[in-house]
Amino acid sequence: MRVTIKDLAKYCGVSPGTVDRALNNRPGIKVKTKKNILEAARLLNYRPDLTARSLVKGRTMTLGIVLFDLYNRSFAQLLNAVELKARELGYHLYIALTDKDSENEKECLEYLVNHKVDGIILFTVNQGKEFEEYLHSFSTPIITIFNFLSDHWEYVGIQERKSMRDAADFIIKRGYKKFIYICPPLKYLGKSNIYTQEERLKGFLEGLSMNGIVEPPLIINHNNYLEQLKELVFNKAEKTAIVCSCDLYALEVMNYLKDKGLKVPEEVGLMGYDNIDVLKYVNPKLTTVEYPVESIGFKAVESLVHKIEHGHFLTEKSKTLDYKIVVGESI
Repeated sequence: MRVTIKDLAKYCGVSPGTVDRALNNRPGIKVKTKKNILEAARLLNYRPDLTARSLVKGRTMTLGIVLFDLYNRSFAQLLNAVELKARELGYHLYIALTDKDSENEKECLEYLVNHKVDGIILFTVNQGKEFEEYLHSFSTPIITIFNFLSDHWEYVGIQERKSMRDAADFIIKRGYKKFIYICPPLKYLGKSNIYTQEERLKGFLEGLSMNGIVEPPLIINHNNYLEQLKELVFNKAEKTAIVCSCDLYALEVMNYLKDKGLKVPEEVGLMGYDNIDVLKYVNPKLTTVEYPVESIGFKAVESLVHKIEHGHFLTEKSKTLDYKIVVGESI
């Protein structure tokens, strides 16, 4: 049988209100009394009734997060940051993974709403007016990250286009003349919300144009990008740089180049994007753009909880955080 607050009160010879103050660390209770109550709770294996608590507070003290998957290390870093900040603020986290499928995403959202989460952090593949109306029907606070929906939704990310424009400028200033751009998610262009990848490509092309590069880059937009690289001949004199839209692709390309006996950066330059934590184990050190995933996770949780508890988000619409180019040895 579940031990209740009334049972603890009777056991300790105090009022239920005193027990409630002790369990919830509220003022108005003597230190010795609080210690005795907490010890009794441990001995009697007391567990709080979360359903009853949620009815009193009007909240379940849970958040939901919708992500593609956890294959990309940056997503795992983001999830760790979100869970840490949520727990710090007194919330537990439901995790839903969509595998980049628009219908799976809707099922994930339904699942979270049906479990009465207090708010949702959404990395969406959906887009458009109909989808936004669908989200509004939930009456659940939602904050979007990475893939932008519209100005009607709170958003936390970075200036994707500017970051890749700066990356292109950085590479060109080091003498590179020919470019290969690897981004498999571009195959979903026009089919799904790939805002981050679209913006990065636009920024990269703008960066080339602003620096007078007239030869268009080779854009590889499918999963067999290593197979396509096999068809290419790299000439050291041509100063070719391979730019990848995430570090995961860049690491696979680096391994491929090493297997082919091509030196980085002497024969081929290489740049990634994200600055995932495992790069510290990579040689040569990868030049990349630091995507502040932990800061994005912290900011999203803080703003969402503020909305839940105070009625408005902490962020302004389309809150963008800082990024930076991490200078390594591969460019």
